[in-house]
Amino acid sequence: MFNSVVAANRAAFAAFGVQHGEGEDVAPVDRIEPNEDLPEWHVSLSADHPDRLGVGDQSEFTKTLSENDIRQFAAASGDTNPLHLDDEFAEQTRFRGRIAHGTLVGSLISAALARLPGLTIYLSQDLEFHNPVRIGDRLTAECEIVEDLGDDQYRLTTRVVKEDTVVIDGEAVVLIDDLPN
Repeated sequence: MFNSVVAANRAAFAAFGVQHGEGEDVAPVDRIEPNEDLPEWHVSLSADHPDRLGVGDQSEFTKTLSENDIRQFAAASGDTNPLHLDDEFAEQTRFRGRIAHGTLVGSLISAALARLPGLTIYLSQDLEFHNPVRIGDRLTAECEIVEDLGDDQYRLTTRVVKEDTVVIDGEAVVLIDDLPN
């Protein structure tokens, strides 16, 4: 099971790249470096004191989900549900077309949390899925610290939105360590 989780996480991070046709011939997984942002992403952090976090601080990560993102996630995670991969099948469902994997969409929250100062470590995440996401949708993960739990732990509200529509709503608890030297 651990290997499956690791593969799914790798796929989610690999999926944070460009769509085909954005002018890059090199796949995102071949371009990404630790602690790097790609030009097609939008990242923002609001913190009164960037060296320490507090209630009200926010982080956002914006990305457009591509066909390649869906396929890479399916291959790495093993989730080959035809709802995500087969146009003809998906047309016959309540969604009337293909939708993105919920876990892939939720992983944008992890990308937003990774932009917080320090080394962010997930302790828990609750997600509620409200609306489907389609290939080509531009999404923003929004995270806001709502409680300082002490011992470098924080509770955050988390959500993923498409324009003004909430697609995922939730809450996370994270531990934020100092970065190693």
